[in-house]
Amino acid sequence: LFSEMVFPKYEFMVSFTVWLYSFSLAPAAELSPVPAEEHRILSPLTYRYVLNQPEACRDKSPFLVFLVPVAPRDSAAREAVRGTWGSADRDVLTLFFSGLPEEEQRSNLQEEAGLHADMIQMDFVDSYQNLTIKTMMMMRWLSTFCPHAAFGMKVDADVFVNVFYLLEWLRSSPRRGFITGSVICDGQPRRDPNSKWFVSEEHYRDNTFPPYVSGAGYVFSGDMAGRISWASRFVRMIPLEDVYVGLCLRVLDVRPVYARIWMFLRNLFEIRTLKYDRCTFAGLLIKQSILSRGEDKTL
Repeated sequence: LFSEMVFPKYEFMVSFTVWLYSFSLAPAAELSPVPAEEHRILSPLTYRYVLNQPEACRDKSPFLVFLVPVAPRDSAAREAVRGTWGSADRDVLTLFFSGLPEEEQRSNLQEEAGLHADMIQMDFVDSYQNLTIKTMMMMRWLSTFCPHAAFGMKVDADVFVNVFYLLEWLRSSPRRGFITGSVICDGQPRRDPNSKWFVSEEHYRDNTFPPYVSGAGYVFSGDMAGRISWASRFVRMIPLEDVYVGLCLRVLDVRPVYARIWMFLRNLFEIRTLKYDRCTFAGLLIKQSILSRGEDKTL
């Protein structure tokens, strides 16, 4: 797949080709549902909304919905997103998703939600181990309350998003069966119980993961939210939310695509640490780790 992009608003015309590389998937084993009690832990239907925004898409169909997982205590991160790439726009909707906070934070969250109407919370414990639950919560919410959005984007709060470039790029992207980001095609489970990313053989027996998109930020066509939610019935829960989405994609036989600029072979979803450079960042869709000009670190 490729997409020709032209930006006529500049004093000069910029035209280049974006290539979307599709990775093949090994076929999933014959589908068998996860035991009901096990799936219940993962399913958003198990949990209750503490905060919700069911009217967010009632009178509009956003072109793109940013789905931002964030810890309840991270009000500074939410404010930073609201004041930058997540600011209100007729084409874009930004929503923050979290689990339960500490008791003393609950009134502050309700006040913040009342002020901004952009926070969604369910009554599971908010923790790193429960990021997969939070991701399925986001997919379920989008398919239920905003089913006509053209695209969704799961994106972390510490990521820079080039919104103008992203919107222009998406206007020529597929509208169904599409998911793209920084594709990882050589992932392997960590078997060390002391590792933050430990996955036991009981929960995942294979020695490699299927291709998946980095959880820092990935974009998918609106139909994929409901399809991934459906596929979760056949995938055992693991705490690596981005890998888990990749396992759901394998069930669906949907291949994540890797976006590069043909001219420079540059990954448009950059997850490496880079020093800030205006020209470089103008050609990226997202950027996860940023070093200021004064920082001297090995990249």
